[in-house]
Amino acid sequence: MAIKFEQTQHNARIVSVGAYRPKRVVPNSEIVDKIDSSDEWIVQRTGIRTRHYAAPDESLIDMTTKASEIALERANLTGKDLDSVIFSTISYPYQTPSAATELLIRLGNESAAAFDISAACAGFSYAIGLANDMIRNGSAKNVLVVGAERLSDFTDPYDRATSFIFADGAGAAIVSASETQGIGPTIWGSNPENREAIMTRPSWLEFKDAEKLKAKLEAGEKVWPDIQQEGQKVFRWAVYSIAPIGNQAIAAAGISANDLSAFIPHQANERIIDTLAKSMELPDNVIIARDIQDTGNTSAASIPLAMDRLLAENPELHGKLALLIGFGAGLVYAGQVVELP
Repeated sequence: MAIKFEQTQHNARIVSVGAYRPKRVVPNSEIVDKIDSSDEWIVQRTGIRTRHYAAPDESLIDMTTKASEIALERANLTGKDLDSVIFSTISYPYQTPSAATELLIRLGNESAAAFDISAACAGFSYAIGLANDMIRNGSAKNVLVVGAERLSDFTDPYDRATSFIFADGAGAAIVSASETQGIGPTIWGSNPENREAIMTRPSWLEFKDAEKLKAKLEAGEKVWPDIQQEGQKVFRWAVYSIAPIGNQAIAAAGISANDLSAFIPHQANERIIDTLAKSMELPDNVIIARDIQDTGNTSAASIPLAMDRLLAENPELHGKLALLIGFGAGLVYAGQVVELP
């Protein structure tokens, strides 16, 4: 016997965005001595000049609460109006329960659906796709989508490949039911054969063997898991594989690149951003988010932070179309065209 229910189809759009950057600004000059490098080398390699680190007593949830409250206020909603929270992060320090449920407590909601996703730098675009599908299928009306990271906890300051890249921050967006459709189909997928190109090592299981852990500490070996990256492999993958995903997302939305007003990619590396824009043949009038320069790579928080800044600096973009693309550890990717709030 088939399930019987009244199937409805709703529209969805991003109605607001909120962002939070920690107060502590860390210039390249604070990093270069530990990796025998220079400010010029980091800027040429990535475009990053400064990044933000959370205060010692400032948790991932502290940052996320602030970003979420801004997004809720801009949407004229309260935490109690939420049907669901989708929290994208790779740096919540507990395996379970979820960061989303801790955030719900802060927002005064005692019953909304809440779950985390681990899609690293593609996490926000993954979550936007999920929220869109939930609303279109009638299982939610207001969804809080969060991308937040405290990557300073998982960055080796002596690693020449990663120490200058990662940073902290939180971004949030409210996705709600709408009269018109403001989110295009999500084009997503993965390249798992190269998943080890970005990976935290060692495994948490290393902490179960006390004697082994003690021996490593006495030998001066690395014991705390931190993010390790094969930079050249990731760069080549992003440059050659992600542009076609952007083009597919544009086509799936039923528009052309000429209809776009903005391009908001994951803020991984300014050279990657420029190459993607060129490969997709985006028109010169498309405004490109470059939050990477003074925010660094905040993984899942990257796109909402960049979106918030882009709208603040270019208010004419409100209500216009933007292409979002996230890509990172997994190797995973996701992209969609959205109407900006």
